[in-house]
Amino acid sequence: MGRLLAGRLLMDSALVLAWLLLVGGLSEAARRWGYGSEVTRKIVHIGAGQVILLAWWLAVPAWLGVLASVMFGTVALLSYRFPLLPGINSVGRKSLGTFFYAVSIGCSMVWFWPLDQPQYAAIGILTMTWGDGLAALVGQRFGTHPYQIWGEKKSIEGSLTMLLVSYVVVAGVLWSVQGPILATWLVAAIAAVIAALLEAISKYGIDNLSVPLGTAAVCFWLQTVLWGL
Repeated sequence: MGRLLAGRLLMDSALVLAWLLLVGGLSEAARRWGYGSEVTRKIVHIGAGQVILLAWWLAVPAWLGVLASVMFGTVALLSYRFPLLPGINSVGRKSLGTFFYAVSIGCSMVWFWPLDQPQYAAIGILTMTWGDGLAALVGQRFGTHPYQIWGEKKSIEGSLTMLLVSYVVVAGVLWSVQGPILATWLVAAIAAVIAALLEAISKYGIDNLSVPLGTAAVCFWLQTVLWGL
């Protein structure tokens, strides 16, 4: 039994590692093809977050997710002093985003895995990766209506992208779990607004923590308290 469990954990870890290597390879290929640092960073930002789906589908134990989170979080902290992750951390402003990214995955698994509700962890992480990632790209490319909150430059176009993508992500995950019922669409709409607001008001990269945990918390509360699902 112990060998079977160890073998499964090894296989799951290998799949996750293979995915991360693929994401890293795509980012490097984009860099070689002449894409800027923002695009290559967002490939990693979006791609790496999909490990939450692998963790959900493979039923990866929470402790393994936390261990990985601690390891990558430690590397992220060291990279702010030493050039360990120059391509990921080069955002041109003070930011702990990479560290908060790692922490958010560990916190999400600690919270929702014991409740047997991994869909909420997936909602939070995917909202952060897809929503924030695409919002940044759209804002930089098409952002003609800028605004600032607490010194952070944003754009209306980027925030609307965050709102729309967040809705699609939340609705998609809830639909896969409970089908196209009314709660699916209403919870997604409310959560999308919260996610867009959290992304807009966050500084120093803390949106990589506030968006996933805040969005997941709102969805969990609405689903369990208001709808009893």
